[in-house]
Amino acid sequence: MISPLAQINPKAKLGTGVTVEPFTTIYEDVEIGDGTFIGPNVTIYPGARIGKNCKIYPGAVISAVPQDLKFRGEYTTTEVGDNTVIRECVTIHRGTTDKMKTVVGKNCLLMCYVHIAHDCLIGDNVIIANYSGIAGHCIIEDWVVIEGMCGLQQFVHVGEHSFIAGMSQVRKDVPPFIRVAREPLTFAGVNAIGLRRRGTTDETVKVIEDIYRNLFILNNSVSNGLAIIEKEIPDCEEKQKVMDFIKKSERGIIKGPI
Repeated sequence: MISPLAQINPKAKLGTGVTVEPFTTIYEDVEIGDGTFIGPNVTIYPGARIGKNCKIYPGAVISAVPQDLKFRGEYTTTEVGDNTVIRECVTIHRGTTDKMKTVVGKNCLLMCYVHIAHDCLIGDNVIIANYSGIAGHCIIEDWVVIEGMCGLQQFVHVGEHSFIAGMSQVRKDVPPFIRVAREPLTFAGVNAIGLRRRGTTDETVKVIEDIYRNLFILNNSVSNGLAIIEKEIPDCEEKQKVMDFIKKSERGIIKGPI
């Protein structure tokens, strides 16, 4: 399962059933879980912690030194969760003193040429399509889908179950459960299809639509919209998640339709 043409540092720790194909280089201080497949010409630098049953395709570079001029060689890591697929030429850089790590969760799919910069925290079941770039310090919550050729500015926060249309420039935070598109990036509706596919009931989808109708469609300011939501929308988990996300946003959130 380990090609004699691969270069693996003796201090790296590989689980059982790991495949490493020719011309791949694995440095010291790397841990790889059981059953993971690593294709040819992959480079895995120190500090990588890769889970079980992952698939890593040719040309990927994991745990490289961050592209941050403030980085001074501090000890940091890159964590990749179980069952995550990393396609050709994906790059994931390790953390800096901000979070000390970069994290990609479980069951994610990073398509060809995706870049994940230092100190990003990517949740579980996230899909990021070809050529998208995630700048440093971004947070992407569970079940987010980012289409191809998108760019996320540093420190952006993307809420769970949201959907970002292809070629979007994401400069503001994206609240949970919605679709965003256009330039400048704006609200394009609730991600009802994605939510229903994951078992959300029609009743809950309607509540989420009512929340965002008050926030974006009726031309309320954010503060007025939140006050109306607090007063008129019945208490539920989704309401609390949306309100907490917006109240904690440091960059501000995307706008409603123009």
